[in-house]
Amino acid sequence: MIQRRQLVQITGLVLAGVSRLAQAANLVAVRIWPAPEYTRITLESDQPLKYTQNPVQDPPRLAVDITGLTLNQTLRDLVSKVPADDPNVARIRVGQYTPEIVRIVIDLKQPISPQVFSLAPVAAYKNRLVFDLYPNRKPVDTLEQLITERSREERVAQAAPPAPPTPAVPPPPSSGRDVIADFLAGRGHRQEPPRVAQATPPRPRPAERPAPAQPPALRTGRKTDRLIIVALDPGHGGEDPGAIGPNGTREKDVVLRIAQLLRDRINGSSVNGNPMRAFLTRDGDYFVPLHVRVQKARRVQADLFISIHADAFITPQANGSSVFALSSRGASSSAARWLANKENEADLVGGLNVRSRDTLVQHALLDMSTTAQIRDSLTLGSAMLGEIGKINRLHKPRVEQAGFAVLKAPDIPSVLVETAFVSNPGEEAKLRSPAYQRSMADSLMRGIQGYFARNPPLARSRAV
Repeated sequence: MIQRRQLVQITGLVLAGVSRLAQAANLVAVRIWPAPEYTRITLESDQPLKYTQNPVQDPPRLAVDITGLTLNQTLRDLVSKVPADDPNVARIRVGQYTPEIVRIVIDLKQPISPQVFSLAPVAAYKNRLVFDLYPNRKPVDTLEQLITERSREERVAQAAPPAPPTPAVPPPPSSGRDVIADFLAGRGHRQEPPRVAQATPPRPRPAERPAPAQPPALRTGRKTDRLIIVALDPGHGGEDPGAIGPNGTREKDVVLRIAQLLRDRINGSSVNGNPMRAFLTRDGDYFVPLHVRVQKARRVQADLFISIHADAFITPQANGSSVFALSSRGASSSAARWLANKENEADLVGGLNVRSRDTLVQHALLDMSTTAQIRDSLTLGSAMLGEIGKINRLHKPRVEQAGFAVLKAPDIPSVLVETAFVSNPGEEAKLRSPAYQRSMADSLMRGIQGYFARNPPLARSRAV
């Protein structure tokens, strides 16, 4: 017979095992977001995950042990989610290290500085464990890169031979058949003008050949003219899908496409002889914190900052396009205040590491604003609103204002464009349409050109 003491011990062990099973976290989703700047890996679970990390430099890899987790198919799927062109991650290995610990090993393509942090449930997400893998390389000077690209285009344009002029070819004389056909068709008889023999112009000697025409944005033998840089900011991205339409259209996808179309138009244009170049705060599906978007625009000394979004509201009836500027004295309407608060929550949804070294910079930057910046932003917004109104209904006939965090660059005219309401079924269909996307990019381009036609850019603090 089992003695009472043994029975108590067995019962205690069973209860402890049941307790551990009840406390074990269940992994519900895994995601990976590769980008040139960093790669993010996300583990989503129904309970917070306890972990320890161990970076190894040779060869570069990151080992993470997660306690209270059992290896399941969801976690195994992470292995196959690594794309071959991920700039930072070579492969991922997972295994049940002990009965209560799962080990994840991330083999890296280059040394990285990992940021591993937890996020509490927000929006549609449960608890998230996030791995942000930042390469240790020196950051690219984006402004220098833009200038180099423009200089390369100028050299190609200068080296290309001028196209020979197309000689005017006189129309052939009408035949008798043509005259009869004209008469039968009721056109009457056409008197052909007498043909005049044209002398062939003398062929110029080599010394007399005209020099190739210079593109309007060039100064021969000198640096390029003032380069106009427009920062385009496709809203949301990565972990943050933005608003989602009734048919599943994600805001982050639509606005990225419009921004890419607008970039192509800007890169092939100039204003008053000044070449233009666009810079995207993100050019793929990955998350960029709000303050980093502003920092990127300031790093390239952008002349304008245009954040592109697709609005959503609590009712599907709301429709129309809008343009917003920053306000230093409260929102211009309750709807503008509601929208600004919603957009400012993007960092919570996307997942911002509050312990990162940029936190102090973030608070300092977003507290700065100037009267001149707001004035110029309203002027830019009005120019864009006038053009957008030609292709879509305007939600409000004027530029609205609110405390959008992404518009707080103190020295760059900045606007936020809501291209349409993705929450409205009719406008969701528009936003999915390539024709509407092109029309929106065209209208934004005309607004930019109209603004610069009346407000030429000032000299830079850094020569470009």
